[in-house]
Amino acid sequence: MTEKEFTRIIKLYSGIVFRTALCFVKNKADADDIVQEVFLRFYTYNGSFESDEHIKMWLIKVTVNNSKNFLKYQKLRQFLPLEKAENKEIPKENEDLLLPIIMKMKTKSRLVLYMFYYEGYSVKEIAEILKENESAVTSQLYRGRKQLKKLLLKEGYNELQ
Repeated sequence: MTEKEFTRIIKLYSGIVFRTALCFVKNKADADDIVQEVFLRFYTYNGSFESDEHIKMWLIKVTVNNSKNFLKYQKLRQFLPLEKAENKEIPKENEDLLLPIIMKMKTKSRLVLYMFYYEGYSVKEIAEILKENESAVTSQLYRGRKQLKKLLLKEGYNELQ
């Protein structure tokens, strides 16, 4: 793979890789670390890809796996949350109102909703990426929508009723 092609892939898919990792780890710095790991793995991967869409799905699968591994090992480490270390407000870079609310949800619901609504994947594609059956993904979408509605109502979005 040429440097130009690698740079093109990074520019094209770094956003989705970052947002997918962020859905899991809920921390921008950790999501950045996962993005670096994913693209390093992509760079050293010896296989071939059929298309850009195939590359995108591969990157998402690797991101999901790396994020799960990160969370598994994170439980073994003890750390002081940033909120307790400093009382500074973190600036909001994303003006999207739904994403912060989605981030409060359970991991599976959060990821399925993000992939469905933000990345435009079908239920079938999400099931393939997450290695689950379609009915499980459909159930996660249903439960996620219900949970999202409750969270929105809790946040004061009463016009949903």
